[in-house]
Amino acid sequence: MFCVKLSCEVWLVIFGTLVAVLLRGCTTLHPYSGEGSPPMYGDYEAQRHWMEITTNLPITEWYKNGSENDLMYWGLDYPPLTAYHMFAAGKLAELINENYTKLHDSRGFESDEHKLFMRYTVLVVDILVYIPSLVVYFYATECQGSDKKVKPLSPSLSTILGLLYPGIILIDHGHFQYNCVSLGLAIFATVFVLKKFNIAASICFCAALNYKQMELYHSLPFFMYLLSSCVPKPGQSTTSGIIKLSKIAVTVVLSFLTIWAPFLFNMDDFLVVLQRQFPLSRGVFEDKVSNFWCVLNIFYKLKLRFTNYEMMRICLFATISMVFPSSIDLFLRPSSKKFVLALINSSLAFFLFSFQVHEKTILLVAIPVILYFPQKPFVCFWFLCLSVFSMTPLLYKDGLVIATVALMIFYSTSFQVSIEHFYRNYLNASDGLAEYYRSLLHVLLNIEYKKATQLDILKLTYKEIVRNRKTLKQFAFHLFMFTSLMGSVFLSFLLLVFDPPERYPDLFPLLISAYSAVHFFGFFVYFNVQQIKIPQEFDDIRNVKLKSS
Repeated sequence: MFCVKLSCEVWLVIFGTLVAVLLRGCTTLHPYSGEGSPPMYGDYEAQRHWMEITTNLPITEWYKNGSENDLMYWGLDYPPLTAYHMFAAGKLAELINENYTKLHDSRGFESDEHKLFMRYTVLVVDILVYIPSLVVYFYATECQGSDKKVKPLSPSLSTILGLLYPGIILIDHGHFQYNCVSLGLAIFATVFVLKKFNIAASICFCAALNYKQMELYHSLPFFMYLLSSCVPKPGQSTTSGIIKLSKIAVTVVLSFLTIWAPFLFNMDDFLVVLQRQFPLSRGVFEDKVSNFWCVLNIFYKLKLRFTNYEMMRICLFATISMVFPSSIDLFLRPSSKKFVLALINSSLAFFLFSFQVHEKTILLVAIPVILYFPQKPFVCFWFLCLSVFSMTPLLYKDGLVIATVALMIFYSTSFQVSIEHFYRNYLNASDGLAEYYRSLLHVLLNIEYKKATQLDILKLTYKEIVRNRKTLKQFAFHLFMFTSLMGSVFLSFLLLVFDPPERYPDLFPLLISAYSAVHFFGFFVYFNVQQIKIPQEFDDIRNVKLKSS
């Protein structure tokens, strides 16, 4: 019986994975960033240009401005691991057609064959890195971090819902980027942390950070949790903690030295690469991002009152202040159950308050929310829907409206089916979610719901509200979530159907930005509270053998 159940779970994941790959393939048929829009085009051209630069110039010239490498035209501004990836993809492109990466002459190259090649380069790394990382995470941590009072979603359903998340599909396979690489590596690092393989976790996270510097959003939880694991427990010697810390430190240093080796022979080369990772000239945010500074800028024009350097310092202080409670809690009261929540809180603090944030950066928050999905499916679904909604102006500009609507409908339907399946098993009922809401009505009104009439419903009294306030809160939450999502649908409708007033051309994007930002502030408070409510984990202490006196 167990084997049959296991086999069904496996086949469900295989089917879900194939559907997820199919949706990625369908999304590639839609437009991408900057398609047919000279002279700068968009992110698609940026990735192609990096292949051009890395395959035609010496490695020490990749990040330097010069006659052969104009940094004003999509200059390489990601860490070396991205450059190595572009070099490998560029060499493959060169074998297929040298015109794909010919220096200078290939700018804006957009043949059908080249588009297919570029789309495949994203799909391959997605299949090799991101998709396996989610499968491994949900099965490796199946019983870890779950609340015993609440039965979490099964690993198969969690995996499928994670793979179907529209945000990363639209940005990587529509807009065109390679976020799946760094995010997949970060997920693998999370798995190793939770399974207490600290060396492997350090290697994976160093790789993620050296692929995209935005992984700094996740760096503090990794640092704090690994550091806390090196603090000697009762009965352990200080030496054992120092040895653990030394192993992690050596692993991190060797990982960075290996990746940065070609740029370490000359200090000027190293500094040029480092400076390219943090370009202050771009300003505090790009476009209409759903964070604190963009909303504040509506009423108080930051760019007119502060220099970029001053704003950078303000953002740094604000970000550290906002991420401090979560990070300190993780260090002083460590628990594996807190780790994913700490990732959410850290990345959300960075998204809301840090310098140089883009709409797409919300993916760095969305991924740990996906990992937390089994514990709070409704909250996480709500957040993930709003994360896609917050990128609506960008997706609209890229011509991805049809893809966005289709993927969101598919994702919402998949969530509804998964929750139906969950509650069908949880409540031992044939109609799942409907049974949940009927039982909610029964508890709330203290009546037999199968015999309920309109008069019965009107008999709800203050006494019943007080007696069933917990159930009422659940009902209010679902009602509020539905209203919130309908509000996002309404604002999306305004953006797509109506022209803004001539005096306020950015009215609809700003409304979407402010609406999303308010929600993200609320989620930030909620996830911080959820983390702090979890007590310290004492499993390591229980397993320690105390020294005999």
